[in-house]
Amino acid sequence: MGTSNVVKDKYLFSIISFIFWFSQFIYVPILSPYMESLGGRYAFIGLVLSSYGLMQLLCRLPLGIFSDFIKLRKPFVVFGMIASTSSCLIFSLTDSLTGIFIARSLAGLAAASWVVFTILYSSYFPKKDAARAMNLISFIVVLAQLLGMSLSGYIVSKFGWHAPFMFGSILGVSGIILSLFIREAKEKEKEVPIKLKELVHVTREPNLLKISLLSILAHSIIFTTMFGFTPAYALSIGFQKDELSWLVFFFMFPHAIAPLMMDKMIVSKIGKWSTLKIAFIIIALFTLITPLTESKLMLCIIQSITGFGLGLVFPLMLGMSIETVPVEKRATAMGGYQALYAVGIFGGPFFAGILNSSYGLQAGFYLAASLGIIATALIYLWIKKEAPYKVFNTK
Repeated sequence: MGTSNVVKDKYLFSIISFIFWFSQFIYVPILSPYMESLGGRYAFIGLVLSSYGLMQLLCRLPLGIFSDFIKLRKPFVVFGMIASTSSCLIFSLTDSLTGIFIARSLAGLAAASWVVFTILYSSYFPKKDAARAMNLISFIVVLAQLLGMSLSGYIVSKFGWHAPFMFGSILGVSGIILSLFIREAKEKEKEVPIKLKELVHVTREPNLLKISLLSILAHSIIFTTMFGFTPAYALSIGFQKDELSWLVFFFMFPHAIAPLMMDKMIVSKIGKWSTLKIAFIIIALFTLITPLTESKLMLCIIQSITGFGLGLVFPLMLGMSIETVPVEKRATAMGGYQALYAVGIFGGPFFAGILNSSYGLQAGFYLAASLGIIATALIYLWIKKEAPYKVFNTK
């Protein structure tokens, strides 16, 4: 594949990835309040939010393994776009809580296909630039989330609850059409078919398991808070629907720029594991004080700091999850990683919903903060156990 074609493929794939996540997140800030307006209780809201993670938990690893076996990526990308668009369409056509549950589950199935998106995107880069590819795709994801979530509250305030879902459906159709023009990078050398034992071995790689555990905790935090109950808490202390856009912006803008600052300004100076440790400390502290404030401005400031911390850990862990895995097995490794952290996407909002039903919205934030503390403790123990030069000088 020529250089000019590769460049075109990168741009096309970036646009498709942006559309994919924009349509997935344009309704996230209003989903919890929307279900409340329909009479949904916190426990049920938590169940709906967790269904998104459950589908990823069940489907991500099989999709990664199957993609590696047949050595194809494009069909999974097209499938992901179709599932995402269908989810938005169901949301836009129903006022039923059952329908909402089905639509959110379908969105989780779409998100499960992201494991193959990332591998196809990395195939457009040289092997040595795998981490750079992950940073770039992470920026695209966060940018789509930032713009989609920022518009959510405004769209609802102007056009009603169903408008974000309809907008996502329309945009999703364009993504489906564009995905049909994706080209897969040709394999430069013939590879030996992967054996099941090798696939199992990949998912048991110690570094992958450590990063996956931390990612479970981080995803539990973000899907319990900003992607879960933070908008509902904001409305409870006086935010208006259109003001949710400000809350989202304060969280997502630092979240988006963190990956761009990470390598040169932070990781290169203190190392990957130390960056993770400091970021989790920040996340835990500011999640803990979130339910203690009733000031709109202070809540926005807290969210900006938390967003920056989470913006550091996600792309860093994404790159670390596959950096020691052979190229031909990376879809499997990524599938294992993403399937494992889907435990957090499921478990965080599920248990937070139960706690919130019994003890109020504050309980979910205390749960999320405790998970940040656990992550910090684990990193500290791993750093202490390993030889210092092996941990701090990992670039």
